[in-house]
Amino acid sequence: MAIGMLFRFVAVIFSKGFGMHDDHFLVIDPAQSWVDGGDHYRWLPGTEGNTGPQGHSLFYVGFHYLFFKFVQLFGLHDPQLKMYLVRGIHALLSLLVISFGYRIASLISERKVAYKVALLLSVFWFMPFIGVRNLVEAVTIPFLMYGTLILLRQEIIRKGNEPGYHITSFLVAGFFLGLGFSVRYQTIFYTGGLGLALLILGNWKGMLATAAGFVTSVVVFQGGIDFIVWRQPFAELIAYISYNINHAYSYNTMPWYHYGIVIFGLLIPPVSVMLLFGYFRLWKQQFLLFFAVFLFLVFHSIFPNKQERFIIPVLPMIIVIGLAGWESWVAASAFWKKNPKLLTSLWVVFWAFNISLLITVTPMYSKRARVESMTYLKQYEGVKNIMVEDVNQRVIRFPPLFYMKQWPHAYFFMKGNQYEELNAWLDWNNPDRIPAFVLFYQPDNLEARVDSLRKFMPGLVLETYVKPSIMDRFIHWLNPVNANESIYIYRNADIIPNKIER
Repeated sequence: MAIGMLFRFVAVIFSKGFGMHDDHFLVIDPAQSWVDGGDHYRWLPGTEGNTGPQGHSLFYVGFHYLFFKFVQLFGLHDPQLKMYLVRGIHALLSLLVISFGYRIASLISERKVAYKVALLLSVFWFMPFIGVRNLVEAVTIPFLMYGTLILLRQEIIRKGNEPGYHITSFLVAGFFLGLGFSVRYQTIFYTGGLGLALLILGNWKGMLATAAGFVTSVVVFQGGIDFIVWRQPFAELIAYISYNINHAYSYNTMPWYHYGIVIFGLLIPPVSVMLLFGYFRLWKQQFLLFFAVFLFLVFHSIFPNKQERFIIPVLPMIIVIGLAGWESWVAASAFWKKNPKLLTSLWVVFWAFNISLLITVTPMYSKRARVESMTYLKQYEGVKNIMVEDVNQRVIRFPPLFYMKQWPHAYFFMKGNQYEELNAWLDWNNPDRIPAFVLFYQPDNLEARVDSLRKFMPGLVLETYVKPSIMDRFIHWLNPVNANESIYIYRNADIIPNKIER
């Protein structure tokens, strides 16, 4: 726990920014815009342009709305300071994953194996980084693991005919599993796997009690919140299901074995192979745990839309079950007793790669240029419009307006757009519609791009340049698909004549 806390504390302090689109623009920006009295992304009824529920769970983003509202009562308005607190809360929540992982492992294996599990959950290279992110796939983990821990303990007591078996414990487990669902809808397949496993194991009363606790939690935190907002229970959930059915092929479609490759690489071979072997080895002995993870992976492997982050909720359980299964096999294997140096060498290779990644990823300032460009523009009050000029990309890379502390309208000029189209976009005689700043992403043909826009905004002058972080640049070098924005901010002197000196 101490080791895990140390690395998460480093991430809290240094790992600013956001990892992916969802952990900022589906959580932080909407919550703060509500606090500021608006609804920038048009999620809520009554907002001009809103067409109904958007399919976003309002439970987790609602927590951030209440938190931002609370801290502002104490005069805390600086975006970066607020995010230190947000990362700190998530770091503490992430520490529970270590604790629950240790306790689950201690129930299915020896104490020394449980310590190894706790160590891996503390310092696996991606754990501190995702532990402080607003990524629902990571935030849901403590709720799932706590519910799983309760069910596993009760099943062991039931099978052993020991004292301490309480049907109310299943209600509590279901309630926390329901909280996990309210954070991330797809965890229904993990929870459903637990319920089916209980039924297969002959504990139908436990299954029904778990289901009752789950339904109670979901009715309160999903149905209740949606009813308050939309006057219709489960409005967002219904919209989410409908959207994903209709857009199953609109995003990344990968082969069914894609997540096997992801797990193989993410958990670092050769240890990833060892963990997967151990996980499948215990399928019968630890059927309750095995089947929940298995059903979750089967669903995501079948569903066309596949993104790597989707399987984050079960990665800690794969580590727990996998290491327990692997260690039990090693302890009974004559081969490994004769070749201890080989086993040590495999772990040395793993730790060499893992420590290297841990040291570089944990303090990573992700999406630095986009965050710092908005932080820079924060000093200009009353900005009504900005433009993102990103003609080298077809995917919109939104500016995180939370850090700007205001909500200007953003125009996006992307690959495929023609400069001549700008005449139809704007009323160039209306200053209230003309961008005060233009953010040029990437330096490619920059001068020509600026000259093209100067035909419409002759007052464009270079304000400042914001560079990406070292790790952003390195990741982009490894895979150019990853965003690596160098942002050149141009001020429209016709709208804002003078530069503010910081």
